[in-house]
Amino acid sequence: MLLIDLIREIKRVAYLEGHFVTRSGKPTTYYIDKYLFQTNPVILDPLADALAALFPSTDTYDRIGAPELGAVPIGALLSVKLNKPFLIVKKQAKEYGTSRQIEGPFFPGERIVVVEDILTTGGAVLNACHALVAESLKVVEIIGIINREEGAFENLAVAGFPHVKALMTRTDLQSC
Repeated sequence: MLLIDLIREIKRVAYLEGHFVTRSGKPTTYYIDKYLFQTNPVILDPLADALAALFPSTDTYDRIGAPELGAVPIGALLSVKLNKPFLIVKKQAKEYGTSRQIEGPFFPGERIVVVEDILTTGGAVLNACHALVAESLKVVEIIGIINREEGAFENLAVAGFPHVKALMTRTDLQSC
């Protein structure tokens, strides 16, 4: 599937118009319901191919990081497609079980490419990146599916994570 066709399909199934509030608390007249495209196998396969093409050379990173909840299915798909293990980064450690914030085996010093579904202000992925760095992991790149063009790239750069890409933007979706 061509990227333009993928963008059109995501818009068709997941781009909603109305009155919504984003995770960052800002009102918006559109919403991208990630679960409507992340649960659709017709979209997931070409989406994984398109995202995999954005990844750096496999010798430049050790694992894929996926913040819960939305990026986890994407992280799992990319792990299989790229033959790289992935980590699930929880919003916070639970007070039961292993009490870990990062699930999956890793070693200090490993290099991580973090995947994210929707990049708005970058707050959720920034929290995940900080959790990874706190465990002595190096975030080498962040790759999102959709950049809402509301400051995520700039905010991440200011926070020390300048290597950010997105497969598509709000403008791409709105112009299809």
